[in-house]
Amino acid sequence: MKNILLIGGSYGIGLAIAKELQFENNIYIASRSSENLVGVKATHIAFDATSDTINTSQLPTVIDGLVYCPGSINLRPFKGLKPEAFETDLQINFISLVKVIQSVLPNLLAAEQASIVVFSSVAATMGMPFHTSVAASKGAIEGFAKALAAEYAPKIRVNVVAPSLTDTPLADKFLNNETKQEKSAERHPLKRYGKPEDSAQMATFLLSDKSSWISGQIFHVDGGMSTLLING
Repeated sequence: MKNILLIGGSYGIGLAIAKELQFENNIYIASRSSENLVGVKATHIAFDATSDTINTSQLPTVIDGLVYCPGSINLRPFKGLKPEAFETDLQINFISLVKVIQSVLPNLLAAEQASIVVFSSVAATMGMPFHTSVAASKGAIEGFAKALAAEYAPKIRVNVVAPSLTDTPLADKFLNNETKQEKSAERHPLKRYGKPEDSAQMATFLLSDKSSWISGQIFHVDGGMSTLLING
């Protein structure tokens, strides 16, 4: 059984990953809340990615897989965004990710071949209005992941999942009524918005030995939005 550490695995995509992996792996979830983890086979570690340093004494010596799930969706016109907003998004999406990886790097290197999975966004690839802040921080993740994958190959694999809008608590304000749901679905070539399980299944594949020859890649789990142009 592999030891898998999920940063922010108590809701949304992270929780879906935990449910996918819980019976064949040892799952450690580091998050602020554990209220949604009832019935989930996992060890919870209290952790706030925006301010805490993870307590590695609560983790196993060997970590086979790491998934970093915290993120932000800050969609506002550029002219109304202060530099502080960019700093906040960069902190939660990227800087905190760097701190976590540096903290558990010895544990990852102790594995035969570890796998890191991080999350970007379709907005890092496509130019989308009102996405300047989130696109900047997610773009940082994509460049970082490729460089890290190169530096630690073949010992650690690093891959990125880049979803489009997904039905999680983070995206609730964009999907909180039927009209918004219909419009969001219509914008995607596959005519629906994402479910947590869509990205979770890609992440679990990238954590598994089935993906042992894959590293430094960005997987667009986005209903075709980043590559397909369909009229009507």
